[in-house]
Amino acid sequence: MRRQWWIAQALTCSVLTGGGAVAGTAPAWAEAQGGVPAARSQAFAQDSDAAALVIAEAAEDARREVRHYALTHPFAEVRVSAWNALRSEDPEAIAKWLAPDGGYDFASNRGRTLRARNRAYIERIIRTHPKSYSPEVRAAAEKALKGTPDQQAAFVRTGYAEAQKRDRAQRDADTQHQQEVAAAEREYVRGRGERDPGEHVRTAAQWALRPGATDDDIAEFYGYGWMSGAALDLEGRRSRIADAETRRHHQLSRLIQVAVAAEEAVTGAADTAKARAEAEQAWRAVAEHADAARKAWLAEQTAAEKQAENWRAIAEQAKNSAALTWKNIAESAESNSAAWAKELADSAASTAFWQKMFDRAREGEIRVKG
Repeated sequence: MRRQWWIAQALTCSVLTGGGAVAGTAPAWAEAQGGVPAARSQAFAQDSDAAALVIAEAAEDARREVRHYALTHPFAEVRVSAWNALRSEDPEAIAKWLAPDGGYDFASNRGRTLRARNRAYIERIIRTHPKSYSPEVRAAAEKALKGTPDQQAAFVRTGYAEAQKRDRAQRDADTQHQQEVAAAEREYVRGRGERDPGEHVRTAAQWALRPGATDDDIAEFYGYGWMSGAALDLEGRRSRIADAETRRHHQLSRLIQVAVAAEEAVTGAADTAKARAEAEQAWRAVAEHADAARKAWLAEQTAAEKQAENWRAIAEQAKNSAALTWKNIAESAESNSAAWAKELADSAASTAFWQKMFDRAREGEIRVKG
């Protein structure tokens, strides 16, 4: 029964490996006259179960990762492509999507075209410019988003800057809402420029305090500059991680395939010692790959933890502050706080997965030593 279960699992989990290495070929001793000794057969079935388990776990996490890209990747092209892979009836759809020059790479390249970048830029402006502070920019951006590619390009080239001028003119004319930036608010921006965990937020804060800057520049940092920098920090992280993790998962599936085949080859090998050494080395390669990935994710987890704590504090301050400058960012701060909390949780899950793959690979090393 366990042997039948393994065969079913191996076929099901061929989403990453194509199934060939799991099924393999019948070992030499299986074809020998007299059949398989009971103890040997049981050991083979147990080893097969262990191999199927690591394949299944890798496939499950690969699918989880692709779903994560479908929900959060900065490029709409990647999000759509990821959903298509998830919905595909092809059992190898996820493996093909993660492979070099596969669906992810194709969609990423499309997302980097000028048209796609223009659209992503406009979408970011809509997310980061509240109507209460930048009504002209929001109206122009929303109109451009519904327009043709040429209209979107025109907005990026000149339309955004022109809408900003109109917003500034309205704010200057609205004496009722004119605000004087307090020294404490200016000092807070200085702190963002020096210590914020996000590179783009630091840049935005430093720009607001550049030589010759006025209170209007500080107010614009609170109005949209801060959130624009924060959006770039989050998008940059997600894009960078996706590029790296697709490669890691593809390499993992290949290494597991080699290790499983090498382990199966031990049985019936003419030179058992050599076959065991090769299988041990194959599982060690899986362990080394998993350990490197785990360490990379630990660093990402630390970075996400800093950002999550940072945005929790910002959201709390925005909620409790009576200053108009802080009111402009309250809603966006809450959204960023939630987004980074999710990034932290996802980082922890990925770290745990790669730790599990490391443990499974070490078990494989021990197992093939006999």
